[in-house]
Amino acid sequence: MKHAFLILAHNEFNVLKLLVSCLDDSRNDIFIHFDKKVQSLPDIRTKQAGLTILQERVDVRWGAPSMVEAEFALFEAACSRSPYQYYHLLSGVDLPIKGQDYIHDYFDRYDGDEFIGYTWTQMPPDFARKVKCWHLFPEDFKSRSFVKKALRAGFLRLQELLGVKRNRNVDFKKGSQWVSITDGMARYFLDHKDWIRKTFRNTFCCDELVMQTLCWMSPYRQRIHSLESDTAGCMRAIGWQENPAGGEMVLQDWSEEDFDFLRASPALFARKFNGRDPGFLRKICELAAR
Repeated sequence: MKHAFLILAHNEFNVLKLLVSCLDDSRNDIFIHFDKKVQSLPDIRTKQAGLTILQERVDVRWGAPSMVEAEFALFEAACSRSPYQYYHLLSGVDLPIKGQDYIHDYFDRYDGDEFIGYTWTQMPPDFARKVKCWHLFPEDFKSRSFVKKALRAGFLRLQELLGVKRNRNVDFKKGSQWVSITDGMARYFLDHKDWIRKTFRNTFCCDELVMQTLCWMSPYRQRIHSLESDTAGCMRAIGWQENPAGGEMVLQDWSEEDFDFLRASPALFARKFNGRDPGFLRKICELAAR
């Protein structure tokens, strides 16, 4: 069976073109969702893989449920086409670090596993507030508006004083948004759209919670590939680093100095990259061509 690669893209289109070229294989179909804010779409073409550019686009906002709506659009497009062995959710700034033969052989070897990463480190103090409280203006978390910031903070404080705790019976789990899942899990995800929308409405950064929480509460929990770490679970090398200012980890772009690490990594994909060093990107694509 073929694999479906579902790509969320909004910038760095030179990296996106490299990603598509690395996935351009007759065993793959590629689906791309461009953020609705992108006014001029890049010219993306394939020679062997099927390619679908979604016409209906979501205005994706950082930290907001709109990110999950874009995921729904991608999975709906792919699941309506035909069953795939695996559905791989990628960012437009990701790249494979293994060749297509290796990747397909790997998923054949572990066919039926759900590649969903879980983070088991200590949750930051504000984690519960992300999902247990109601957040105002969820599509505008990055707004510089003093009024919106004040209203949001005040509303959160009021809920804390009143002891408001929503979603009391949901066992939330956290991890990377980027997953590789079976046809069964993909359709289970779509079948639970109403529950997801209700549970995660007016929450914060729910894209890091939805798939982990849903799978954990489902029969597919027994098929999770690895619970050792987020990286081992989703087979993606992600450049998280300690935040010098404290608090949550920060995501850094991979660079030339990371090449040996990526070459030795057991992961299948890596995120994230930028287009500032074409020579480094060529070396990564050479890994993906082996």
